Amino acid sequence: MAAAIVLRRQQVAVDLIDIDPEWKVYGAGITITGPTLRAFRDLGVLDAIAEHGFFTTAQKLFFYDGTPMAEREQHPVAPGLPSAGGIMRPRLHMILSGEVRRLGTNVRLGLTVERIENNGGGARVMFSDGSRAEYDLVIGADGIYSRVRELLFPDAMQPVYTGQMSWRVVAPRPADMDKGEFFFGHRNVGGINPCSQSEVYAFILHPEPDPRRIPAAEQASVLRGLMRDFGGSMGRIRDGITERSSIVQRPFEYALQPKPWNVGHTILIGDAVHATTPHLASGAGMAVEDAIVLAEELARPGCSIESALAAFTERRFERCQFVVDSSVEIGRRQLELAPAEEIGMRMGKGLAVLAQPI
Repeated sequence: MAAAIVLRRQQVAVDLIDIDPEWKVYGAGITITGPTLRAFRDLGVLDAIAEHGFFTTAQKLFFYDGTPMAEREQHPVAPGLPSAGGIMRPRLHMILSGEVRRLGTNVRLGLTVERIENNGGGARVMFSDGSRAEYDLVIGADGIYSRVRELLFPDAMQPVYTGQMSWRVVAPRPADMDKGEFFFGHRNVGGINPCSQSEVYAFILHPEPDPRRIPAAEQASVLRGLMRDFGGSMGRIRDGITERSSIVQRPFEYALQPKPWNVGHTILIGDAVHATTPHLASGAGMAVEDAIVLAEELARPGCSIESALAAFTERRFERCQFVVDSSVEIGRRQLELAPAEEIGMRMGKGLAVLAQPI
């Protein structure tokens, strides 16, 4: 959606396809770091995110039992930007999809790609409904299990499970909770992030050698068990979890595709080429940055599409590799029960690197 938005603003004709006929998004909320807020500003949707999300200026750190440890101020990455925040995924989808349609993108739903044939002047696509079309450029932004990646690179790197499982649950926002909260000192890592005036999402990360999904009917009970030892706000959220709660369980996986990221006039962006775990809260930010950088390279006067795609990959590879490697390393150290101070230091250093210009 970010790529469609920036390209339509450059007056490029865009077809956007999505395999979901209802074009919905599922899940809880996302944390928005300073670099991601900058990317949303550059995309032109920061005001809408401010309206529907929640901005914060600091994080509160606790021991898992609710005993306060510290409060860490978060600084904006650029003048005029908020420090950090969060938003519910359905709200973010509403904002971006609304802008996609407002700009005149041709949206086709319930559709996927069956075959891509790159030639000297573009790419010919066969869709799952049997239709065909020819394009100057095809962008594969179809996630960690990308169909486009599979078509371009039959020997592509497959997602790797890290041994850490994530649980998220949506809960009402206490009126006095205006900062994110993180809980340490337990084999399970917990946190809470405000995502709107009325909602927060709480998360639990825990060691799990088997990445199996728990049946929906059992999820509330399992999550309450994982949060059993927690106090403070986490304990209060735990006590409010019922079988009707909105719960999302996901295994932490990553996949970084080596260069090149394109074949001919078909390019991979976002999680299709650099899927990360969320330990730096930067997956969405990297995807939006990809879209912005790709559009910049395509718009350079006298630059061919092939040259633009090569330049895009060179600008993005090391930054995205840093996010994947750093996030996976933080997760590994959490599994090894590293001290909270070390985890915080690694996260702070990672976000400081990402605060640099893209």
